[in-house]
Amino acid sequence: QVQLVESGGGLVQAGGSLRLSCLASGRIFSGYGMGWFRQAPGKEREFVGAISWSGTKTSYTDSVKGRFTISRDNAKNTVYLQMNSLKPEDTAVYYCTIDRTRWRTTGDVRLMDTYDYWGQGTQVTVSP
Repeated sequence: QVQLVESGGGLVQAGGSLRLSCLASGRIFSGYGMGWFRQAPGKEREFVGAISWSGTKTSYTDSVKGRFTISRDNAKNTVYLQMNSLKPEDTAVYYCTIDRTRWRTTGDVRLMDTYDYWGQGTQVTVSP
């Protein structure tokens, strides 16, 4: 069993920054890919970015490229989402997720079905 707990959300003005953290508990963390998704009110949950098990590969949705950075610290069982130059349209609940079905390999990181455990989410609100 794996538990994912996000933290670091909050209210920030447009142009500001936040760093989200996701702490994983349970069994092995380091061999699995991780992802971040978000869901705005009235919208479907969407892919934000992902990081490979080793941390050497990352991918992002176009709207956050150049502004968001995903990293991980396997020794701390933690993955991070650094968000800079935030915009009001980034307002959403942000979810951390892990793909524990693939050991040291990668599925289609943009699909929700790739992942099997999810955190409860953390709210990010960006004011104009």
